[in-house]
Amino acid sequence: MTEQERINADVQRQLALQDAKFNMFVEEMRDRDKQRAEDIREIRASVSNIQNRIDDMGKHVRNMAITSMAAVGGMAIVVGAMVVTVIYSIFKS
Repeated sequence: MTEQERINADVQRQLALQDAKFNMFVEEMRDRDKQRAEDIREIRASVSNIQNRIDDMGKHVRNMAITSMAAVGGMAIVVGAMVVTVIYSIFKS
């Protein structure tokens, strides 16, 4: 084997080694990208779940506010009726 053939073989071996390292690197990057994509999907699902819960909570708060306003209105009507009854009983006597 001549000197040039030995150098060529050495360069080919180093090139094959670098190619293998590069392919491993690319595969690792693909795996990381897949993992990031999966993480993003999980985060989006979690955020969607949280948004749904907040919407449900908003509906509950709105319903409670309406119920409270109806109760306060009912109490005002009852107090008004009591006042009218007292005034009527005073004038009737």
